[in-house]
Amino acid sequence: MTNPLPVSTTMTEAVSRTARGAALAVGAAAAAGTALFGYGLSQTTRFVVREENLALLPTGSAPIRILHLSDIHMVPGQELKRRWLHSLADLKPDLVINTGDNLGHLRGLESLLAALGPLMAFPGAFVPGSNCYFGPRPKNPLRYLRKDSSVPRNSPKYQLPWEAMHRAFGAAGWVNMTNRNYSMPVRGTRLDFTGVDDPHLSYDRFAGWPAGSASSFDAPHLRIALAHAPYQRVLDRFTASDADLILAGHTHGGQICIPGYGALVTNCDLPTWRASGLTTWEWAGKSTPLNVSAGIGTSRFAPVRIACPPEAVLLTLSARP
Repeated sequence: MTNPLPVSTTMTEAVSRTARGAALAVGAAAAAGTALFGYGLSQTTRFVVREENLALLPTGSAPIRILHLSDIHMVPGQELKRRWLHSLADLKPDLVINTGDNLGHLRGLESLLAALGPLMAFPGAFVPGSNCYFGPRPKNPLRYLRKDSSVPRNSPKYQLPWEAMHRAFGAAGWVNMTNRNYSMPVRGTRLDFTGVDDPHLSYDRFAGWPAGSASSFDAPHLRIALAHAPYQRVLDRFTASDADLILAGHTHGGQICIPGYGALVTNCDLPTWRASGLTTWEWAGKSTPLNVSAGIGTSRFAPVRIACPPEAVLLTLSARP
């Protein structure tokens, strides 16, 4: 029986160094990942108000200030979010528009209504998102990198108290624009609204625009279209129907963005460079200003934001020159 060949000291040291190097690399990667997650977590409460100005109203009209809220994803105990939403009442908007995804927890309704209380004193309108109907679930974040905008698979056990939420909004005077149209006067201008149910769930049905006008609405008008998820088919439909302004949310602005590049995903078929902000949507020779909110919250299972602060949008509409 032969003795095994001895392993040289040099080889042993080389293997040891390689193992130590690999361990250090893994440790450094873990530390970097932890630091990045901590940074992303801290950014979820760096709330901002983005201000935009659009000269859309008929000549001579008084300006109208619209506060656009989206993707609140309210969870019990989010005190900083509650206080910030309260502070938005100090902006004294003429109108509040809520484009959905209000709830982030099965028991989030009480916290949501407490947070929105001061804002529900103002006139408003709303459309729902998928996270008004169904609660969030843990998901593989890599799925969002696939070009897959399929309808989410939901279950009654994840159903959120959306009916009670809609009743509370309606009791405060906010108008439910779910596959509906409606007109209201704001500062002497008739605002014609059309809204759709959540396109991400394929619940959307275009209701057209209000027909005719009552004597109380006998004034210059502006057409505003509302949707939660800005799918291209919905934006095309709104633009073809001569909307003057489209408001949407859903994208979270990409949520995790690369500085200098922007969003990697929009969670729908909207191009990533339109993931948030004010752009112009064009279809069939027509164009409409499109405001996509980066949203206020996140899923509680992915509570990070990078290079994409949570926002509300204050739109000041003024008279055309």
